[in-house]
Amino acid sequence: MSILYDERVDGALPAVDKTALLAELRQRLPDLDILHTQEDLKPYECDGLSAYRTTPMLVVLPERIEQVQQLLQLCHARGVPVVARGAGTGLSGGALPLEKGILLVMARFNQILEINREGRFARVQPGVRNLAISQAAAPFDLYYAPDPSSQIACSIGGNVAENAGGVHCLKYGLTVHNLLKVDILTVEGEFMTLGSDALDAPGFDLLALFTGSEGMLGIVTEVTVKLLPKPQVAKVLLAAFDSVEKAGRAVGDIIAAGIIPGGLEMMDNLAIRAAEDFIHAGYPVEAEAILLCELDGVEADVADDCERVREVLEKAGATEVRLARDEAERVKFWAGRKNAFPAVGRISPDYYCMDGTIPRRELPGVLRGIAELSEEYGLRVANVFHAGDGNMHPLILFDANVPGELERAEAIGGKILELCVKVGGSITGEHGVGREKINQMCAQFNSDEITLFHAVKAAFDPSGLLNPGKNIPTLHRCAEFGAMHVHHGQLPFPELERF
Repeated sequence: MSILYDERVDGALPAVDKTALLAELRQRLPDLDILHTQEDLKPYECDGLSAYRTTPMLVVLPERIEQVQQLLQLCHARGVPVVARGAGTGLSGGALPLEKGILLVMARFNQILEINREGRFARVQPGVRNLAISQAAAPFDLYYAPDPSSQIACSIGGNVAENAGGVHCLKYGLTVHNLLKVDILTVEGEFMTLGSDALDAPGFDLLALFTGSEGMLGIVTEVTVKLLPKPQVAKVLLAAFDSVEKAGRAVGDIIAAGIIPGGLEMMDNLAIRAAEDFIHAGYPVEAEAILLCELDGVEADVADDCERVREVLEKAGATEVRLARDEAERVKFWAGRKNAFPAVGRISPDYYCMDGTIPRRELPGVLRGIAELSEEYGLRVANVFHAGDGNMHPLILFDANVPGELERAEAIGGKILELCVKVGGSITGEHGVGREKINQMCAQFNSDEITLFHAVKAAFDPSGLLNPGKNIPTLHRCAEFGAMHVHHGQLPFPELERF
């Protein structure tokens, strides 16, 4: 793999006697389920980013918070790294285990502890599935807004770790905007509560700092999320375009008109055809791009907004604008979008899902840039993204059995992320950095900023035992990354000269 690893990872980690550690764990935690044979460990060698694989030294599956606490205390005393894992649906290698570390699986903490109708909140354990929260809140006409495409499987603890979003995050925000508090265990096994039952808490906003920290600052043990009333009505408009550039410009036109949709999604022709073959959502397969625009609220306002959006779309050059006839068709439209990833998996042996964010105004130009990179590297790219907030998910199609194709997929993925930064965007919108994007952190941040990130990490985890080698590169690696680009005459940003 071409990725530049942190010096602490793999070969640089201190040696751990697996047999002695296993014996001590069994003695101190006799009721803790521990996997240690090669056959049992193999299923945990990767998360949703299967291109990176490492077999963990041990996997533990606790059922009580006290077990987690004692495990952390033991690992801290022995200098054993710990990587936390939820449902394993992450797409950046954030839950990639270590050969010399313990993989802490929190999936068994899957209980909804409280649904509070009056306070509009839910208390849940970290292993609860995202969709299960809305299902439990439905009898009270409430729901949990963030809805990643993997919501049927992904866990709320992982959503907190990655600050997950979804198709409705444009109007309702990311995970961080829908939390009240999070209970965590530090690396030393100390309990902490970040946030409060109120809408604000005194002192530094550690809840926001922790959300999206990718398991590097602590282990989530309980989450209190905000619940919202179900909208009275929701309508979806599907607009077809004969070019992706027109569709991209239409996104900015809708927002400029003062309309904030509940969701605003875009798919290009390759993604449209794959989704239609898989879901039969009624998509126009000849269109070069489609937009899905959902408007929700009270009926009178939604009806008015639908007409305004239709006018904007037609003025932007839409060849067809279609309003979902009923709730069943609305659900079908969204099913096609939410199943775009598995749909693309049916037309290619492998695909590499990227996650970058750009200003909305840059959509047309970035889409042209992706098309040029696709031609340059000889790999097809299907574009699926949360167009309303500029969160792009280019899917790079390749065949890992063909020598060199995985490396080309990685290379084009890196170029796309660097293009996002160049136009004023970010290398991630919701998938996180993990191992996948650690090179591109060097493209987005300078040495002072990366030093500050390491200081925050050290404040929570001075021994560096929680998920080491993820998210934050070392300055040495950033210097190497910059030198690599200079050597190939491809230095993407002058800022890299600072390293």
